Amino acid sequence: MHIKKLIVYNFKSFYGKFEISLDEGINIIVGDNEQGKSTILEAINLCLTGFVGGRYFKAELSEHLFNVDIVNEYLSSLNTDNKKEPPSFLLELYLDDDSIPEFMGDDNSLKSGNVGLYYKVQFDERYKLEYENLVKHGEINSLPIEYYEVVRSSFARNYLTNRQVPLKSALIDSSEFRYRNGSDVYVNRIIKDLLDEKELVEISQAHRGMKDEFKNHDAIKRINEKISKSSRVTKKNVTISTDLNTQSAWESSLSAYVDSVPFSLIGKGEQCLIKTNLALSHSKTIESNLLLLEEPENHLSYSKLNVLLDGIIRGSKDRQVILCTHSSYVANKLSLKNLILLANKKTVRLSDLSEDTYDFFKKVAGYDTLRLVLCDKAILVEGDSDELIVQKAYSDVKGRLPINDSIDVISVGVSFLRWLEIAEKINKEVCVVTDSDGDLSALKKKYKKYLDDPKKYSNIKICFDEIIDKGSLIVSGKPFNYNTLEPKILKANGLQVMNQVFETNYQDEDDLRKFMKNSKTECALKIFNTSHKINIPEYILKAINDE
Repeated sequence: MHIKKLIVYNFKSFYGKFEISLDEGINIIVGDNEQGKSTILEAINLCLTGFVGGRYFKAELSEHLFNVDIVNEYLSSLNTDNKKEPPSFLLELYLDDDSIPEFMGDDNSLKSGNVGLYYKVQFDERYKLEYENLVKHGEINSLPIEYYEVVRSSFARNYLTNRQVPLKSALIDSSEFRYRNGSDVYVNRIIKDLLDEKELVEISQAHRGMKDEFKNHDAIKRINEKISKSSRVTKKNVTISTDLNTQSAWESSLSAYVDSVPFSLIGKGEQCLIKTNLALSHSKTIESNLLLLEEPENHLSYSKLNVLLDGIIRGSKDRQVILCTHSSYVANKLSLKNLILLANKKTVRLSDLSEDTYDFFKKVAGYDTLRLVLCDKAILVEGDSDELIVQKAYSDVKGRLPINDSIDVISVGVSFLRWLEIAEKINKEVCVVTDSDGDLSALKKKYKKYLDDPKKYSNIKICFDEIIDKGSLIVSGKPFNYNTLEPKILKANGLQVMNQVFETNYQDEDDLRKFMKNSKTECALKIFNTSHKINIPEYILKAINDE
């Protein structure tokens, strides 16, 4: 069983309707800040558990859980003749399992037969008369939460408790840690779910035995006798003991330990690993088959992150995993095939990339692919020196660095076509700045579809110098390549200017060419930091001025 679709109405950052389709296995949600990634995880977990922020939702109900624009529209209308009804928010989960008829029905926003459940917070009509009196006297300045009710139901109109929900979730947020008596609430819950009914009874009985032993200890008897004699509060007997008034009292008093250290005191990275692996190793697979992860890369070293990701990959064979991340490494490692881009409250998938491209980024996971996904525009270059020169050129032309305009200059090695494949799918504006290496026919063949059909690929621009330069210089027994970035910059500026920039005194251009070839990054840094006027090759300016 897995969630195939989530529909949200007016919850937190989502105004009106938002819909996201989810796959079985791994789902990777990426997006800029404040796009609603965390809210998606929170909505799913709330619908399934009735908890928000680790607390029971009914105790946390606040107008801030409603979309702020919806609330403001409602409050503004109260001073007009066209008063709006108190707003509500709705969370719907559509499931793929047709074997649970008690969850199949048309009580959903699509009004069609589906399997699923919903969580709705709405105005309680039983308070309508009192509410109307308050509105009449102008006494409502905020959302009247006290008149609201929470409804959780299946699509078959069956009200639900947590026990009846067929899909159990574990939400693990390594950026937040909520402790209860020194132990993480999620760890306690996961451990509890690992146990069967007999084991839960055994723990409860053992815990009750601790109360009896505590109460009958000689020191406690003496202390209680003293308290009773000294008390002036009441004529009744006052004593101290342990609290076992509820069946689940042991949950709030037990603490998890790791190598004899309380869970709350171990490293946060280790906490994330333990919680994730506990959830993935859950014995009740049928009941606990959804793992929600918020930025799993937080607090983890490179090696520990790899351990975690390998565990997620193995565990996703039996469970659905939905995670949010800002890490390209996480996205690449778990496969871009599973990536969902969230932008402007809409979703875009990196579907239909070639299997070779998926596999490439999965195996060479260090490429910062999310920089391309999340920027407004990208300029792709081959290496570090190219990146520095393009940054310098942009700064000279625009008076600021490209990143200040949400334009990212990204070094991609020789894998331009793989990055362009991604850009095609998400319609990202991209400029490629590349060397011709003296072979225009090979370069034009490589980028043929983009060069031949610029209207179809209007978001992709290929920038290179169409002039082939030649010379007689031989380096290490091979003809020197006059058609790379460094000799093109020398050609645009001349020997005297470049000597001033590099603080060198070469008398011959070929000697300077060899110096620039052997010290690419050093020369690029000198150019980036120089106060001298530098002429930028035209093909680079073409990429910068292509708005």
